[in-house]
Amino acid sequence: MRELITKALRARKVFVGRDFYQFRQVKRNRVTYGNRFADWTFCPDNLDVHSVIYSFGAGEDVSFDLKLIEHYQLQVRGFDPSPRSIEWLTGQNLTDKFHFYPYGLAARDGTITFSEPAEANIHSLIINNETEGGDEGLKTHQLPVHRLPTIVQMLGHDRIDILKMDIEGAEYEVIEDIINSPVPIAQVLIEFHHRFPDIGIGKTRQAIARLNEAGYKIFNVSASGEEISFIKVSS
Repeated sequence: MRELITKALRARKVFVGRDFYQFRQVKRNRVTYGNRFADWTFCPDNLDVHSVIYSFGAGEDVSFDLKLIEHYQLQVRGFDPSPRSIEWLTGQNLTDKFHFYPYGLAARDGTITFSEPAEANIHSLIINNETEGGDEGLKTHQLPVHRLPTIVQMLGHDRIDILKMDIEGAEYEVIEDIINSPVPIAQVLIEFHHRFPDIGIGKTRQAIARLNEAGYKIFNVSASGEEISFIKVSS
């Protein structure tokens, strides 16, 4: 029932031009882990205890990460700069295989201004694209971020088996760093935020096209159409 409702809501958005249909480009084995609204689909082939997982956007639900750890006994690196996420994670009794870093992923090293959402029932911070102050009346935070090459250098990995990111609209500006990563990335799982009024479907189409050009092909699209799983395909 949940999936039928999601598909119906998505069809309505497609009809009014706020969404579009994207389909699988390659077939791969697929597994989905995580709680409702925090689930991700990945290809299980070749994953083992030595696999390297980067999970950007921990929020207040790391069920996907914990299930990976439980099933494969691997290590997960989780990232999130938001005070709410840091406070929540600090209060959790998590396995020592989950390593948390209190900074985010962006196209530059430094800090970025994030705004509190206007809607009371939404908890995720939103990147503030205004140069001066942002939307009047909204609380803002200056939070630390790093580029992917910087993070890889700091953590010392020679590959990334899965890079998952739910980074509230910042995904578009880091596509080039993913494509030009100093280490190979096997799978990229992205939540696209074209539902945000200042983004739109054009940016997501462009991001998908750019990833396709670099050899990343889609092997799964969620019912909402927002979470898309890519795998690097050898030429």
